[in-house]
Amino acid sequence: MALALFSCKVKYGFKGISIPPEAKTISVIYFQNNASMANPVEAQKFTEKLRDMVSAQTNLALTKQNGDLQFEGYIADYSVIPVAIQSTDQAALNRLTVTIHVKYSSKLEPAKNFEQNFSRFFDYSASKTLTTIESEALDEINRQITEDVFQKAFNNW
Repeated sequence: MALALFSCKVKYGFKGISIPPEAKTISVIYFQNNASMANPVEAQKFTEKLRDMVSAQTNLALTKQNGDLQFEGYIADYSVIPVAIQSTDQAALNRLTVTIHVKYSSKLEPAKNFEQNFSRFFDYSASKTLTTIESEALDEINRQITEDVFQKAFNNW
Protein backbone atom coordinates (compact mmCIF):
# COMPACT_ATOMS: atom_id res chain seq x y z
CA MET A 1 0.00 0.00 0.00
CA ALA A 2 2.81 2.42 0.85
CA LEU A 3 4.50 1.65 -2.48
CA ALA A 4 1.29 2.46 -4.35
CA LEU A 5 0.91 5.68 -2.41
CA PHE A 6 4.43 6.93 -3.14
CA SER A 7 4.53 5.81 -6.76
CA CYS A 8 1.52 7.91 -7.77
CA LYS A 9 2.31 11.20 -9.41
CA VAL A 10 -0.25 13.77 -8.40
CA LYS A 11 -0.39 17.45 -9.23
CA TYR A 12 -0.95 19.61 -6.23
CA GLY A 13 -3.38 22.44 -6.26
CA PHE A 14 -4.36 25.23 -3.95
CA LYS A 15 -6.72 28.14 -4.35
CA GLY A 16 -8.17 26.24 -7.31
CA ILE A 17 -4.94 26.22 -9.29
CA SER A 18 -3.00 23.31 -10.75
CA ILE A 19 0.80 23.45 -10.91
CA PRO A 20 3.11 20.54 -11.75
CA PRO A 21 4.66 19.25 -8.50
CA GLU A 22 8.14 19.34 -10.08
CA ALA A 23 7.88 23.11 -10.64
CA LYS A 24 10.04 25.03 -8.21
CA THR A 25 10.62 28.37 -9.97
CA ILE A 26 8.70 30.89 -12.04
CA SER A 27 9.96 33.81 -14.12
CA VAL A 28 8.07 36.92 -15.16
CA ILE A 29 10.26 38.62 -17.75
CA TYR A 30 9.81 42.40 -18.05
CA PHE A 31 6.95 43.20 -20.44
CA GLN A 32 8.11 45.70 -23.08
CA ASN A 33 5.98 48.59 -24.29
CA ASN A 34 5.30 48.13 -28.03
CA ALA A 35 2.20 50.36 -28.11
CA SER A 36 2.67 53.84 -29.50
CA MET A 37 0.38 55.68 -27.06
CA ALA A 38 0.96 53.70 -23.85
CA ASN A 39 1.72 55.36 -20.57
CA PRO A 40 5.49 55.01 -20.03
CA VAL A 41 4.99 53.22 -16.69
CA GLU A 42 2.38 50.71 -17.91
CA ALA A 43 4.92 48.02 -18.82
CA GLN A 44 6.49 48.20 -15.37
CA LYS A 45 3.10 48.33 -13.61
CA PHE A 46 1.82 45.26 -15.45
CA THR A 47 5.04 43.28 -14.94
CA GLU A 48 4.98 44.02 -11.20
CA LYS A 49 1.27 43.16 -10.91
CA LEU A 50 1.85 39.75 -12.55
CA ARG A 51 4.92 39.11 -10.36
CA ASP A 52 2.94 40.02 -7.25
CA MET A 53 0.12 37.68 -8.27
CA VAL A 54 2.33 34.64 -8.89
CA SER A 55 4.22 35.31 -5.64
CA ALA A 56 1.02 35.63 -3.61
CA GLN A 57 -0.90 32.73 -5.15
CA THR A 58 1.82 30.11 -5.62
CA ASN A 59 4.71 28.88 -3.50
CA LEU A 60 7.12 28.97 -6.46
CA ALA A 61 10.37 30.90 -6.17
CA LEU A 62 10.39 33.97 -8.42
CA THR A 63 13.53 34.07 -10.59
CA LYS A 64 14.71 36.67 -13.09
CA GLN A 65 14.80 34.22 -15.99
CA ASN A 66 14.74 30.54 -16.99
CA GLY A 67 12.12 29.47 -14.44
CA ASP A 68 10.41 26.11 -14.71
CA LEU A 69 7.38 28.21 -15.67
CA GLN A 70 7.81 31.51 -17.48
CA PHE A 71 5.74 34.52 -18.54
CA GLU A 72 6.93 37.09 -21.07
CA GLY A 73 5.35 39.47 -23.55
CA TYR A 74 4.64 43.06 -24.40
CA ILE A 75 2.05 45.83 -24.33
CA ALA A 76 0.50 45.40 -27.79
CA ASP A 77 -2.12 48.16 -27.81
CA TYR A 78 -3.19 51.11 -25.70
CA SER A 79 -6.03 53.19 -27.05
CA VAL A 80 -8.78 55.62 -26.11
CA ILE A 81 -11.98 55.78 -28.14
CA PRO A 82 -15.41 57.38 -27.58
CA VAL A 83 -18.08 54.77 -26.78
CA ALA A 84 -21.21 56.74 -25.95
CA ILE A 85 -22.16 59.75 -28.02
CA GLN A 86 -24.30 62.34 -26.28
CA SER A 87 -24.61 64.85 -29.12
CA THR A 88 -23.39 65.14 -32.68
CA ASP A 89 -19.91 66.23 -31.74
CA GLN A 90 -19.45 65.12 -28.16
CA ALA A 91 -18.85 61.79 -26.42
CA ALA A 92 -20.43 61.01 -23.08
CA LEU A 93 -18.01 58.17 -22.34
CA ASN A 94 -14.52 57.28 -23.42
CA ARG A 95 -12.93 53.85 -23.22
CA LEU A 96 -9.29 53.11 -22.41
CA THR A 97 -8.39 49.68 -23.79
CA VAL A 98 -5.14 47.87 -23.07
CA THR A 99 -4.04 44.74 -24.91
CA ILE A 100 -1.15 42.69 -23.60
CA HIS A 101 0.49 39.89 -25.56
CA VAL A 102 1.52 37.06 -23.22
CA LYS A 103 3.66 34.01 -23.88
CA TYR A 104 3.53 31.31 -21.20
CA SER A 105 6.07 28.48 -21.26
CA SER A 106 6.28 25.42 -19.04
CA LYS A 107 9.44 23.31 -19.19
CA LEU A 108 7.51 20.55 -17.42
CA GLU A 109 4.26 20.57 -19.39
CA PRO A 110 4.92 21.97 -22.89
CA ALA A 111 1.40 21.04 -23.99
CA LYS A 112 0.11 23.84 -21.72
CA ASN A 113 2.26 26.54 -23.35
CA PHE A 114 0.33 29.39 -24.97
CA GLU A 115 0.83 32.71 -26.70
CA GLN A 116 -2.20 34.98 -26.67
CA ASN A 117 -3.46 38.56 -26.46
CA PHE A 118 -5.44 39.61 -23.39
CA SER A 119 -7.54 42.79 -23.54
CA ARG A 120 -9.52 44.73 -20.98
CA PHE A 121 -11.04 48.20 -20.91
CA PHE A 122 -12.08 50.96 -18.54
CA ASP A 123 -14.92 53.39 -19.39
CA TYR A 124 -14.83 56.91 -18.00
CA SER A 125 -16.78 60.12 -18.34
CA ALA A 126 -15.73 62.30 -21.24
CA SER A 127 -15.80 65.24 -18.84
CA LYS A 128 -12.60 63.80 -17.30
CA THR A 129 -9.22 63.65 -18.94
CA LEU A 130 -7.22 60.48 -19.42
CA THR A 131 -4.54 61.91 -17.13
CA THR A 132 -6.98 62.22 -14.21
CA ILE A 133 -8.29 58.64 -14.41
CA GLU A 134 -5.32 56.80 -15.90
CA SER A 135 -3.76 55.51 -12.68
CA GLU A 136 -7.07 54.12 -11.39
CA ALA A 137 -7.94 52.72 -14.83
CA LEU A 138 -4.59 50.97 -15.22
CA ASP A 139 -4.83 49.46 -11.74
CA GLU A 140 -8.21 47.95 -12.63
CA ILE A 141 -7.24 46.85 -16.16
CA ASN A 142 -3.99 45.26 -14.92
CA ARG A 143 -5.84 43.45 -12.14
CA GLN A 144 -8.30 41.98 -14.64
CA ILE A 145 -5.66 41.00 -17.20
CA THR A 146 -3.35 39.38 -14.63
CA GLU A 147 -6.32 37.35 -13.35
CA ASP A 148 -7.11 36.28 -16.92
CA VAL A 149 -3.49 35.29 -17.58
CA PHE A 150 -3.21 33.43 -14.28
CA GLN A 151 -6.47 31.55 -14.92
CA LYS A 152 -5.36 30.60 -18.43
CA ALA A 153 -1.99 29.31 -17.21
CA PHE A 154 -3.07 27.48 -14.07
CA ASN A 155 -6.79 26.72 -14.35
CA ASN A 156 -6.93 25.71 -18.02
CA TRP A 157 -9.82 27.93 -19.08
